[in-house]
Amino acid sequence: MHLSVLDQSIAVEGRPHGQAIRDTLALAQQCEALGYHRFWVSEHHNHPTIVGTAPEILIAAIAATTARIRVGSAGVMLPHYSAFKVAEQFRVLDAIAPGRIDLGLGRAPGSDGRTAFALHPLANQRAEQFPADVRDLDAWVHGEALVENHPFATLNAYPQGPTAPEVWMLGSSLYGAQLAAVLGLPYCFAWFITDGHGCAEALAQYRKNYRPSERWPEPHAAICLWALAADTDEDAQHHFTPRARWKLYRDRGVYGPLESPEDAAAHTYTDKDEDIIAALRRESFVGAGADVAARIRATAKEEGADEVAIVTWAHDEAVRRRSYELLAAEFALAAG
Repeated sequence: MHLSVLDQSIAVEGRPHGQAIRDTLALAQQCEALGYHRFWVSEHHNHPTIVGTAPEILIAAIAATTARIRVGSAGVMLPHYSAFKVAEQFRVLDAIAPGRIDLGLGRAPGSDGRTAFALHPLANQRAEQFPADVRDLDAWVHGEALVENHPFATLNAYPQGPTAPEVWMLGSSLYGAQLAAVLGLPYCFAWFITDGHGCAEALAQYRKNYRPSERWPEPHAAICLWALAADTDEDAQHHFTPRARWKLYRDRGVYGPLESPEDAAAHTYTDKDEDIIAALRRESFVGAGADVAARIRATAKEEGADEVAIVTWAHDEAVRRRSYELLAAEFALAAG
């Protein structure tokens, strides 16, 4: 089973946003050295916590400063953009790192409705064309013919070459799983968004309805989990406190940079708040390295996942890096 990474460039209290982007670049280089299979970056807009807004730019920087790890998007929110332009962007990325680029696609706006409208005035209508846009994009990045009588059949996405980006479908509902099955694409379920709710059904539908394609004769399923490993369970729970508080307030529509564990713990919480946080601690992939790795393995086995991607937040960047080190050791990744 491959182990990979998703990074979201998280805003941290007391640090400039630019540092979050630079930390993403440094983490990618570390994860390559540790032996992780892929390094994906996300796309969010107008989000006070997640400041990674342009995955195509981050991917270029990461691809240019790494040598082996696959690099990609998780994902490009396609309704905001022209499928042809995205194909051109990722053909350029493939020229920078031939055979190492992943193009993960999503239909969700990655933002609120007003922001989606600012990105593309016809974003709502474009979402309806998502299946056709994915089909066309997949053809363009691979230099293949579009469907018969397509109005843009004469267009080619340059630069062309012997390799091409690997196209993935991403999702947290049945929609993405069903579309990935119809198009014969690999699929990754965003467990960290739903806390696993709907994952089993989505992957079951994906496998049941899968139509083999030339590049993917068999279904290929991945899950993306939020996890934090430390040398001891006590340390892990301490550094998980800001994430727990963030999730508590996110559900109330309150966003902001990630606080320090001390500041997050110092807030006054109601009994109900404490109960929610306690449940988060029990249900999250948080603890000593061996324990977190065991839970990841068990979940991957239960869901039948071929790959697992890990996303980790921490106020202290050294804590986050240590988490990836511990998991790499537990999964015996081949360090480069």
